Amino acid sequence: MMLKKWLGILLKTVLPLLLGAYLVWYLFDSMSPVTKEHFYRELKEANYIWIILSLVISFIGLLSRAYRWKYVLEPLGYQTKFWNRYHALMIGYVMNLTIPRAGEATRAAMLYRSDGVPFSKSIGTIIGERAVDLVMLLAIATFTAYIGYDDFWEIKGQIQANFAGVPGEEPALWKSLLFYGFILLVAAGALSIFFLEKLRQKVFKFVKDVFIGVFSIFRSKNPFSYMFHTFVIWGSYVCYFGIAFWSLDETTMIPFAGIMIGFVAGSLGITFTNGGIGAFPLVVGLVVAFYLGDLLGGETAKGVGYAIGMIIWSSQTLMMIVLGLLSLVLLPKNYTRHEGQAE
Repeated sequence: MMLKKWLGILLKTVLPLLLGAYLVWYLFDSMSPVTKEHFYRELKEANYIWIILSLVISFIGLLSRAYRWKYVLEPLGYQTKFWNRYHALMIGYVMNLTIPRAGEATRAAMLYRSDGVPFSKSIGTIIGERAVDLVMLLAIATFTAYIGYDDFWEIKGQIQANFAGVPGEEPALWKSLLFYGFILLVAAGALSIFFLEKLRQKVFKFVKDVFIGVFSIFRSKNPFSYMFHTFVIWGSYVCYFGIAFWSLDETTMIPFAGIMIGFVAGSLGITFTNGGIGAFPLVVGLVVAFYLGDLLGGETAKGVGYAIGMIIWSSQTLMMIVLGLLSLVLLPKNYTRHEGQAE
């Protein structure tokens, strides 16, 4: 049991942190003296008024996401307070910076603590929300590939080469072992559930509740309001990312298609490590350098690209940490039924 516990901690926490630390080291180690000079100069001379505006837009998206949550909780019979949903959301984001994907479970646990919504029900609504987010990201990526087709696939190849090695390379032995080990683990878990009746009943009930939460999207009495907030959320993401490009003189020359490619690349970079540490500024920097290379020269373009990537990532991360810690203090700690009324 102890071995299993420590392996879980290693896979969920330590490895992503090590990968993030490596990418940060790689980012700075790969910079030439010229690139570093431009990198630090851009950080110093950036117009941070545009960054503040981007944070305001990002915050509007967070408020919209917290408000949208009620549309899938209401069909389950739960009336929750807006600020409790918001605080649970922000605490979940902070948790994601330490343990990848743990934010969803934390968010559900926080809403149970404040409003008494069962964990299995609320986690289902969050899984459904993630499915909608995936559809939106795929739609944006498809649109981006259309408006910047040639650039999109050329940049994709460059990023893939940086993160995944040479295209067509055979999977390493450890990847194969990891894959087959996962299959065996799933098989063992399925057999244990089948033979242990009580455990099986609990698992089935939990899975049933999760599916009820997932499909609560289709039972919402306000589907158009849910989709309106979905567009507000993703519109705020694109806007805060694009507006940040006005903070540097050089990045104002990036075309709209380039900004959208940078947005998609950054969104995918966030999934690589805890909160995108190292990965986000690296992939955004590669996109910017692709567009500015002919205008500024390769080394200068890299410095500018890494700078704008670092500015966007660090400002957003700092905001999430500050707001998340405030929410951790402000979220009610004990649920009582007479408090569980909607706003």
